Amino acid sequence: MATEYGHRTWSQFASEDDRDAPDRREPARRPLLPPALRAPVEARTWREFGYLLLSLPISVFTFTYAVAMISIGAGLLITFLGIPVLAAGLVGLRGLGAVERARARGLLHLDVESPEPLRQKKQGALSWMGAVLKSGASWRHVLYALLHFPWATFAFTVAVTFWTTGWGLFTYPLWQWVFPMYTGQDGIQLYGDETHQFYLDSPFEILVTCLIGLLVVLVTPWVIRALTSVDRLMVLGLLGPSRLVTRVVELESDRGVVVDTAAADLRRIERDLHDGAQARLVNLAMDLGLAKEKLREDPEAAARMVDSAHGEVKTALQELRDLARGIHPAVLTDRGLDAALSSLAARCTVPVQVEVDLPYRPAAAIEGIAYYTVSELLQNVSKHAQARRATVDVWKSENRLMLQVMDDGIGGAGLGQGSGLSGLAERLDAVDGVLAVDSPKGGPTSITAELPWRR
Repeated sequence: MATEYGHRTWSQFASEDDRDAPDRREPARRPLLPPALRAPVEARTWREFGYLLLSLPISVFTFTYAVAMISIGAGLLITFLGIPVLAAGLVGLRGLGAVERARARGLLHLDVESPEPLRQKKQGALSWMGAVLKSGASWRHVLYALLHFPWATFAFTVAVTFWTTGWGLFTYPLWQWVFPMYTGQDGIQLYGDETHQFYLDSPFEILVTCLIGLLVVLVTPWVIRALTSVDRLMVLGLLGPSRLVTRVVELESDRGVVVDTAAADLRRIERDLHDGAQARLVNLAMDLGLAKEKLREDPEAAARMVDSAHGEVKTALQELRDLARGIHPAVLTDRGLDAALSSLAARCTVPVQVEVDLPYRPAAAIEGIAYYTVSELLQNVSKHAQARRATVDVWKSENRLMLQVMDDGIGGAGLGQGSGLSGLAERLDAVDGVLAVDSPKGGPTSITAELPWRR
Protein backbone atom coordinates (compact mmCIF):
# COMPACT_ATOMS: atom_id res chain seq x y z
CA MET A 1 0.00 0.00 0.00
CA ALA A 2 1.49 3.31 -1.02
CA THR A 3 1.89 6.01 1.59
CA GLU A 4 0.86 9.45 0.44
CA TYR A 5 3.29 12.36 0.68
CA GLY A 6 1.32 15.47 -0.26
CA HIS A 7 0.42 14.79 -3.85
CA ARG A 8 3.08 12.08 -4.27
CA THR A 9 3.42 8.42 -3.27
CA TRP A 10 6.39 6.16 -2.69
CA SER A 11 5.56 4.36 -5.94
CA GLN A 12 6.27 7.60 -7.79
CA PHE A 13 9.83 7.77 -6.49
CA ALA A 14 11.09 5.65 -9.39
CA SER A 15 14.67 5.82 -10.53
CA GLU A 16 15.65 7.46 -13.78
CA ASP A 17 16.27 4.07 -15.36
CA ASP A 18 12.72 3.00 -14.49
CA ARG A 19 11.26 6.14 -16.05
CA ASP A 20 13.29 5.75 -19.21
CA ALA A 21 12.71 2.01 -19.51
CA PRO A 22 9.44 2.24 -21.48
CA ASP A 23 11.30 4.17 -24.18
CA ARG A 24 13.92 1.44 -24.50
CA ARG A 25 11.74 -1.65 -24.18
CA GLU A 26 9.09 -3.01 -26.44
CA PRO A 27 5.53 -2.85 -25.08
CA ALA A 28 4.66 -5.88 -22.95
CA ARG A 29 2.57 -8.44 -24.78
CA ARG A 30 -0.71 -9.34 -23.19
CA PRO A 31 -1.25 -13.08 -22.65
CA LEU A 32 -3.84 -14.62 -24.93
CA LEU A 33 -5.57 -16.47 -22.08
CA PRO A 34 -6.87 -15.08 -18.77
CA PRO A 35 -5.08 -16.20 -15.57
CA ALA A 36 -7.76 -18.78 -14.69
CA LEU A 37 -7.24 -20.65 -17.98
CA ARG A 38 -3.49 -20.10 -18.01
CA ALA A 39 -2.82 -21.39 -14.50
CA PRO A 40 -2.87 -25.18 -15.23
CA VAL A 41 -0.02 -24.91 -17.74
CA GLU A 42 2.02 -22.17 -16.05
CA ALA A 43 5.51 -22.99 -14.85
CA ARG A 44 4.59 -21.85 -11.35
CA THR A 45 1.91 -24.54 -11.06
CA TRP A 46 4.25 -27.30 -12.17
CA ARG A 47 7.03 -26.06 -9.86
CA GLU A 48 4.72 -25.95 -6.85
CA PHE A 49 3.28 -29.36 -7.68
CA GLY A 50 6.81 -30.72 -7.88
CA TYR A 51 7.52 -29.16 -4.49
CA LEU A 52 4.54 -30.98 -2.94
CA LEU A 53 5.60 -34.26 -4.55
CA LEU A 54 9.11 -33.98 -3.11
CA SER A 55 7.84 -32.89 0.29
CA LEU A 56 6.52 -36.32 1.23
CA PRO A 57 9.75 -38.38 0.91
CA ILE A 58 11.88 -35.54 2.30
CA SER A 59 9.56 -35.01 5.26
CA VAL A 60 9.49 -38.74 6.00
CA PHE A 61 13.28 -38.80 6.16
CA THR A 62 13.49 -35.58 8.17
CA PHE A 63 10.79 -36.70 10.63
CA THR A 64 12.43 -40.09 11.12
CA TYR A 65 15.85 -38.53 11.61
CA ALA A 66 14.52 -35.95 14.09
CA VAL A 67 12.58 -38.48 16.19
CA ALA A 68 15.45 -40.96 16.21
CA MET A 69 18.18 -38.48 17.14
CA ILE A 70 16.12 -36.62 19.74
CA SER A 71 14.92 -39.89 21.31
CA ILE A 72 18.41 -41.39 21.43
CA GLY A 73 19.92 -38.17 22.74
CA ALA A 74 17.24 -37.73 25.40
CA GLY A 75 17.60 -41.36 26.45
CA LEU A 76 21.37 -41.00 26.83
CA LEU A 77 21.17 -37.79 28.86
CA ILE A 78 21.76 -39.84 32.01
CA THR A 79 25.26 -40.21 30.60
CA PHE A 80 27.48 -37.62 28.99
CA LEU A 81 26.86 -39.19 25.55
CA GLY A 82 23.39 -37.68 25.33
CA ILE A 83 24.69 -34.13 24.93
CA PRO A 84 26.87 -34.73 21.83
CA VAL A 85 24.16 -36.94 20.29
CA LEU A 86 21.57 -34.18 20.75
CA ALA A 87 23.97 -31.57 19.39
CA ALA A 88 24.78 -33.74 16.37
CA GLY A 89 21.07 -34.30 15.74
CA LEU A 90 20.33 -30.59 15.90
CA VAL A 91 23.21 -29.77 13.56
CA GLY A 92 21.94 -32.38 11.12
CA LEU A 93 18.50 -30.81 11.20
CA ARG A 94 20.03 -27.39 10.53
CA GLY A 95 21.69 -28.93 7.48
CA LEU A 96 18.37 -30.40 6.33
CA GLY A 97 16.85 -26.97 6.91
CA ALA A 98 19.38 -25.50 4.50
CA VAL A 99 18.24 -28.06 1.92
CA GLU A 100 14.61 -27.07 2.52
CA ARG A 101 15.42 -23.38 2.11
CA ALA A 102 17.21 -24.14 -1.15
CA ARG A 103 14.23 -26.20 -2.34
CA ALA A 104 11.82 -23.40 -1.43
CA ARG A 105 14.07 -20.90 -3.21
CA GLY A 106 14.20 -22.99 -6.39
CA LEU A 107 10.60 -24.23 -6.60
CA LEU A 108 8.58 -21.66 -4.66
CA HIS A 109 10.79 -18.66 -5.42
CA LEU A 110 10.81 -17.97 -1.67
CA ASP A 111 14.11 -16.45 -0.62
CA VAL A 112 14.61 -17.14 3.09
CA GLU A 113 17.78 -16.04 4.83
CA SER A 114 19.77 -18.47 6.93
CA PRO A 115 19.02 -18.41 10.65
CA GLU A 116 21.31 -16.62 13.05
CA PRO A 117 24.72 -18.28 13.43
CA LEU A 118 25.78 -20.06 16.59
CA ARG A 119 27.26 -17.80 19.26
CA GLN A 120 30.11 -19.51 21.06
CA LYS A 121 31.41 -17.77 24.14
CA LYS A 122 34.63 -19.80 24.06
CA GLN A 123 36.48 -22.07 21.69
CA GLY A 124 36.16 -25.81 22.07
CA ALA A 125 33.77 -28.71 21.64
CA LEU A 126 31.84 -28.11 24.86
CA SER A 127 31.22 -24.48 24.02
CA TRP A 128 30.10 -25.48 20.52
CA MET A 129 27.65 -28.09 21.85
CA GLY A 130 26.29 -25.60 24.36
CA ALA A 131 25.75 -23.03 21.61
CA VAL A 132 23.90 -25.61 19.49
CA LEU A 133 21.63 -26.64 22.34
CA LYS A 134 20.90 -23.04 23.40
CA SER A 135 20.15 -21.83 19.87
CA GLY A 136 16.47 -21.18 19.29
CA ALA A 137 16.99 -21.77 15.57
CA SER A 138 18.06 -25.36 16.25
CA TRP A 139 14.85 -26.16 18.09
CA ARG A 140 12.75 -24.40 15.46
CA HIS A 141 14.24 -26.87 12.97
CA VAL A 142 13.08 -29.71 15.23
CA LEU A 143 9.59 -28.22 15.33
CA TYR A 144 9.60 -27.91 11.53
CA ALA A 145 10.57 -31.58 11.13
CA LEU A 146 7.77 -32.71 13.45
CA LEU A 147 5.06 -30.47 11.97
CA HIS A 148 5.97 -30.73 8.31
CA PHE A 149 5.60 -34.50 8.07
CA PRO A 150 1.81 -34.68 8.72
CA TRP A 151 1.24 -31.57 6.64
CA ALA A 152 3.34 -32.89 3.75
CA THR A 153 1.38 -36.15 3.83
CA PHE A 154 -1.93 -34.31 3.67
CA ALA A 155 -0.74 -31.86 0.98
CA PHE A 156 0.74 -34.67 -1.13
CA THR A 157 -2.52 -36.65 -0.98
CA VAL A 158 -4.73 -33.68 -1.85
CA ALA A 159 -2.45 -32.40 -4.65
CA VAL A 160 -2.00 -35.80 -6.31
CA THR A 161 -5.74 -36.57 -6.04
CA PHE A 162 -6.78 -33.30 -7.65
CA TRP A 163 -4.02 -33.48 -10.29
CA THR A 164 -4.63 -37.06 -11.42
CA THR A 165 -8.42 -36.83 -11.21
CA GLY A 166 -8.57 -33.57 -13.13
CA TRP A 167 -6.24 -34.52 -15.96
CA GLY A 168 -7.58 -38.10 -16.06
CA LEU A 169 -11.19 -36.99 -16.54
CA PHE A 170 -10.24 -34.11 -18.86
CA THR A 171 -8.37 -36.47 -21.21
CA TYR A 172 -10.95 -39.26 -20.89
CA PRO A 173 -12.03 -39.01 -24.57
CA LEU A 174 -8.44 -39.81 -25.57
CA TRP A 175 -8.09 -43.02 -23.59
CA GLN A 176 -11.71 -44.23 -23.22
CA TRP A 177 -11.05 -46.82 -25.97
CA VAL A 178 -8.80 -48.76 -23.54
CA PHE A 179 -11.83 -50.15 -21.65
CA PRO A 180 -13.65 -51.99 -24.45
CA MET A 181 -10.40 -53.13 -26.03
CA TYR A 182 -8.54 -54.48 -22.99
CA THR A 183 -11.00 -54.78 -20.05
CA GLY A 184 -14.18 -55.97 -21.71
CA GLN A 185 -16.30 -53.07 -20.45
CA ASP A 186 -17.62 -49.98 -22.18
CA GLY A 187 -15.93 -47.33 -20.03
CA ILE A 188 -15.47 -46.12 -16.47
CA GLN A 189 -18.00 -47.87 -14.25
CA LEU A 190 -19.84 -45.49 -11.91
CA TYR A 191 -22.27 -48.07 -10.51
CA GLY A 192 -22.75 -51.80 -10.73
CA ASP A 193 -24.56 -54.66 -8.99
CA GLU A 194 -25.95 -58.03 -9.99
CA THR A 195 -28.64 -56.54 -12.24
CA HIS A 196 -27.52 -53.00 -13.20
CA GLN A 197 -24.30 -51.44 -14.42
CA PHE A 198 -23.66 -47.85 -15.42
CA TYR A 199 -20.70 -46.95 -17.61
CA LEU A 200 -19.51 -43.64 -19.01
CA ASP A 201 -19.59 -44.69 -22.62
CA SER A 202 -22.07 -42.54 -24.57
CA PRO A 203 -20.83 -39.37 -26.34
CA PHE A 204 -22.84 -37.18 -23.98
CA GLU A 205 -21.46 -38.92 -20.88
CA ILE A 206 -17.92 -38.71 -22.23
CA LEU A 207 -18.39 -34.97 -22.89
CA VAL A 208 -19.75 -34.34 -19.39
CA THR A 209 -16.84 -36.29 -17.91
CA CYS A 210 -14.41 -34.18 -19.94
CA LEU A 211 -16.04 -30.92 -18.76
CA ILE A 212 -15.95 -32.03 -15.12
CA GLY A 213 -12.28 -32.90 -15.58
CA LEU A 214 -11.65 -29.47 -17.10
CA LEU A 215 -13.27 -27.83 -14.08
CA VAL A 216 -11.07 -29.85 -11.71
CA VAL A 217 -8.00 -29.02 -13.81
CA LEU A 218 -8.80 -25.30 -13.54
CA VAL A 219 -9.32 -25.54 -9.79
CA THR A 220 -6.20 -27.64 -9.12
CA PRO A 221 -3.61 -24.79 -9.47
CA TRP A 222 -5.40 -22.71 -6.86
CA VAL A 223 -5.61 -25.71 -4.52
CA ILE A 224 -1.89 -26.25 -5.00
CA ARG A 225 -1.14 -22.59 -4.32
CA ALA A 226 -3.20 -22.71 -1.14
CA LEU A 227 -1.29 -25.79 0.01
CA THR A 228 2.12 -24.32 -0.77
CA SER A 229 1.19 -21.09 1.01
CA VAL A 230 1.21 -23.08 4.25
CA ASP A 231 4.64 -24.47 3.31
CA ARG A 232 5.85 -20.92 2.70
CA LEU A 233 4.72 -19.87 6.17
CA MET A 234 6.39 -22.88 7.79
CA VAL A 235 9.70 -22.37 5.98
CA LEU A 236 9.67 -18.63 6.61
CA GLY A 237 8.66 -18.88 10.25
CA LEU A 238 10.67 -21.93 11.37
CA LEU A 239 13.70 -22.20 9.10
CA GLY A 240 14.63 -18.54 8.79
CA PRO A 241 15.95 -16.06 11.35
CA SER A 242 13.54 -15.11 14.09
CA ARG A 243 12.07 -11.62 14.02
CA LEU A 244 13.50 -10.87 17.45
CA VAL A 245 17.02 -11.85 16.46
CA THR A 246 16.71 -10.00 13.17
CA ARG A 247 15.61 -6.90 15.05
CA VAL A 248 18.52 -7.26 17.48
CA VAL A 249 20.95 -7.49 14.56
CA GLU A 250 19.38 -4.40 12.98
CA LEU A 251 19.65 -2.50 16.26
CA GLU A 252 23.28 -3.55 16.64
CA SER A 253 23.97 -2.33 13.11
CA ASP A 254 22.09 0.91 13.76
CA ARG A 255 24.02 1.38 16.98
CA GLY A 256 27.24 1.05 15.01
CA VAL A 257 26.01 3.65 12.53
CA VAL A 258 25.07 6.00 15.37
CA VAL A 259 28.47 5.53 17.02
CA ASP A 260 30.28 6.13 13.73
CA THR A 261 28.15 9.18 13.01
CA ALA A 262 28.77 10.60 16.46
CA ALA A 263 32.50 10.01 16.05
CA ALA A 264 32.45 11.70 12.65
CA ASP A 265 30.57 14.67 14.12
CA LEU A 266 33.12 14.96 16.91
CA ARG A 267 35.95 14.89 14.39
CA ARG A 268 34.18 17.55 12.34
CA ILE A 269 33.71 19.75 15.39
CA GLU A 270 37.34 19.24 16.39
CA ARG A 271 38.49 20.10 12.86
CA ASP A 272 36.29 23.20 12.72
CA LEU A 273 37.56 24.37 16.10
CA HIS A 274 41.18 23.66 15.21
CA ASP A 275 41.08 25.22 11.75
CA GLY A 276 38.69 28.03 12.59
CA ALA A 277 38.13 29.55 16.00
CA GLN A 278 41.23 28.04 17.62
CA ALA A 279 43.53 29.29 14.88
CA ARG A 280 41.99 32.74 15.08
CA LEU A 281 42.37 32.83 18.87
CA VAL A 282 46.04 31.81 18.56
CA ASN A 283 46.62 34.61 16.06
CA LEU A 284 44.69 36.96 18.32
CA ALA A 285 46.92 36.08 21.28
CA MET A 286 50.03 36.68 19.15
CA ASP A 287 48.70 40.02 17.90
CA LEU A 288 47.84 41.16 21.41
CA GLY A 289 51.32 40.15 22.56
CA LEU A 290 52.92 42.22 19.81
CA ALA A 291 50.59 45.13 20.57
CA LYS A 292 51.63 44.94 24.23
CA GLU A 293 55.29 45.13 23.25
CA LYS A 294 54.68 48.12 20.94
CA LEU A 295 52.41 49.93 23.40
CA ARG A 296 55.23 52.10 24.77
CA GLU A 297 57.37 52.42 21.62
CA ASP A 298 54.63 53.02 19.03
CA PRO A 299 51.18 53.59 20.58
CA GLU A 300 49.56 54.23 17.19
CA ALA A 301 50.77 50.91 15.76
CA ALA A 302 49.67 49.19 18.95
CA ALA A 303 46.21 50.75 18.61
CA ARG A 304 45.94 49.52 15.05
CA MET A 305 46.93 46.02 16.14
CA VAL A 306 44.36 46.06 18.94
CA ASP A 307 41.72 47.22 16.47
CA SER A 308 42.64 44.36 14.16
CA ALA A 309 42.50 41.96 17.10
CA HIS A 310 39.04 43.25 17.93
CA GLY A 311 37.90 42.29 14.44
CA GLU A 312 39.44 38.86 14.88
CA VAL A 313 37.49 38.44 18.12
CA LYS A 314 34.23 39.22 16.34
CA THR A 315 35.04 36.76 13.56
CA ALA A 316 35.96 34.04 16.07
CA LEU A 317 32.74 34.61 17.98
CA GLN A 318 30.72 34.36 14.77
CA GLU A 319 32.45 31.07 13.86
CA LEU A 320 31.73 29.70 17.32
CA ARG A 321 28.07 30.71 16.98
CA ASP A 322 27.88 29.02 13.56
CA LEU A 323 29.48 25.89 15.00
CA ALA A 324 27.07 25.82 17.94
CA ARG A 325 24.15 26.39 15.57
CA GLY A 326 25.30 23.43 13.47
CA ILE A 327 25.35 21.17 16.54
CA HIS A 328 21.94 22.13 17.90
CA PRO A 329 20.63 25.65 17.38
CA ALA A 330 19.03 27.45 20.29
CA VAL A 331 16.12 28.53 18.11
CA LEU A 332 15.23 24.86 17.56
CA THR A 333 15.07 24.20 21.30
CA ASP A 334 13.15 27.40 22.06
CA ARG A 335 10.74 27.71 19.13
CA GLY A 336 10.67 24.41 17.28
CA LEU A 337 11.14 23.31 13.67
CA ASP A 338 9.17 26.11 12.02
CA ALA A 339 11.42 28.89 13.28
CA ALA A 340 14.63 26.81 12.99
CA LEU A 341 13.97 25.81 9.37
CA SER A 342 13.00 29.38 8.49
CA SER A 343 16.37 30.47 9.89
CA LEU A 344 18.08 27.82 7.76
CA ALA A 345 16.19 28.97 4.67
CA ALA A 346 17.23 32.58 5.26
CA ARG A 347 20.92 31.58 5.08
CA CYS A 348 20.50 29.52 1.88
CA THR A 349 21.93 30.99 -1.32
CA VAL A 350 18.64 30.48 -3.20
CA PRO A 351 15.13 31.59 -2.18
CA VAL A 352 13.49 28.89 -0.07
CA GLN A 353 9.80 28.67 0.86
CA VAL A 354 9.18 26.84 4.15
CA GLU A 355 5.82 25.33 5.17
CA VAL A 356 5.56 23.49 8.49
CA ASP A 357 2.21 21.94 9.40
CA LEU A 358 2.61 20.11 12.73
CA PRO A 359 -0.11 19.78 15.39
CA TYR A 360 2.56 19.68 18.12
CA ARG A 361 6.29 19.14 18.45
CA PRO A 362 7.81 15.68 17.99
CA ALA A 363 10.50 14.23 20.25
CA ALA A 364 13.52 16.47 20.70
CA ALA A 365 15.90 13.93 19.16
CA ILE A 366 13.68 13.59 16.08
CA GLU A 367 13.51 17.38 15.77
CA GLY A 368 17.28 17.52 15.80
CA ILE A 369 17.59 14.86 13.08
CA ALA A 370 14.94 16.60 10.96
CA TYR A 371 16.79 19.91 11.33
CA TYR A 372 20.10 18.29 10.39
CA THR A 373 18.49 16.57 7.39
CA VAL A 374 17.01 19.79 6.00
CA SER A 375 20.31 21.59 6.68
CA GLU A 376 22.27 19.01 4.66
CA LEU A 377 19.74 19.02 1.82
CA LEU A 378 19.73 22.83 1.59
CA GLN A 379 23.53 22.81 1.56
CA ASN A 380 23.37 20.43 -1.41
CA VAL A 381 20.92 22.80 -3.09
CA SER A 382 23.32 25.71 -2.56
CA LYS A 383 26.45 23.85 -3.67
CA HIS A 384 25.36 21.47 -6.42
CA ALA A 385 21.78 21.98 -7.63
CA GLN A 386 22.21 25.25 -9.57
CA ALA A 387 18.60 25.93 -8.62
CA ARG A 388 16.65 29.20 -8.77
CA ARG A 389 14.32 28.33 -5.90
CA ALA A 390 13.51 25.56 -3.43
CA THR A 391 10.73 24.53 -1.07
CA VAL A 392 10.71 22.77 2.30
CA ASP A 393 7.49 21.04 3.46
CA VAL A 394 7.11 19.39 6.87
CA TRP A 395 3.98 17.59 8.05
CA LYS A 396 2.76 14.76 10.26
CA SER A 397 1.34 11.57 8.75
CA GLU A 398 -0.10 9.21 11.38
CA ASN A 399 2.86 8.51 13.70
CA ARG A 400 5.55 9.66 11.25
CA LEU A 401 7.24 13.01 10.69
CA MET A 402 7.48 13.74 6.96
CA LEU A 403 9.69 16.33 5.31
CA GLN A 404 10.24 17.07 1.64
CA VAL A 405 12.83 19.33 0.03
CA MET A 406 12.31 20.22 -3.65
CA ASP A 407 14.33 22.38 -6.04
CA ASP A 408 14.26 23.25 -9.74
CA GLY A 409 17.96 22.56 -10.29
CA ILE A 410 19.84 20.30 -12.69
CA GLY A 411 18.99 17.06 -10.85
CA GLY A 412 21.13 13.94 -11.01
CA ALA A 413 21.29 13.36 -7.24
CA GLY A 414 21.36 9.77 -6.03
CA LEU A 415 22.02 7.45 -3.13
CA GLY A 416 25.22 6.05 -4.62
CA GLN A 417 27.95 4.65 -2.41
CA GLY A 418 30.06 7.41 -0.93
CA SER A 419 27.63 10.24 -1.71
CA GLY A 420 26.44 12.67 0.95
CA LEU A 421 22.89 11.45 0.50
CA SER A 422 24.03 7.89 1.22
CA GLY A 423 25.44 8.96 4.58
CA LEU A 424 22.26 10.88 5.30
CA ALA A 425 20.17 7.81 4.48
CA GLU A 426 22.27 5.73 6.90
CA ARG A 427 21.75 8.32 9.63
CA LEU A 428 17.98 8.20 9.10
CA ASP A 429 17.97 4.41 8.93
CA ALA A 430 19.59 4.29 12.37
CA VAL A 431 16.36 5.71 13.85
CA ASP A 432 14.00 3.69 11.60
CA GLY A 433 13.75 6.52 9.09
CA VAL A 434 13.62 6.40 5.29
CA LEU A 435 15.09 8.66 2.61
CA ALA A 436 13.66 8.63 -0.94
CA VAL A 437 15.31 10.51 -3.81
CA ASP A 438 13.60 11.46 -7.08
CA SER A 439 16.14 13.42 -9.12
CA PRO A 440 16.17 12.87 -12.89
CA LYS A 441 18.91 14.53 -14.90
CA GLY A 442 17.71 17.98 -15.83
CA GLY A 443 15.61 18.21 -12.68
CA PRO A 444 13.59 18.89 -10.73
CA THR A 445 14.78 17.15 -7.56
CA SER A 446 12.47 15.96 -4.80
CA ILE A 447 13.91 14.34 -1.67
CA THR A 448 11.51 13.00 0.95
CA ALA A 449 12.47 11.86 4.44
CA GLU A 450 10.29 9.91 6.84
CA LEU A 451 11.07 9.80 10.57
CA PRO A 452 9.30 8.23 13.54
CA TRP A 453 7.35 10.72 15.64
CA ARG A 454 8.16 9.12 19.02
CA ARG A 455 6.17 11.36 21.30
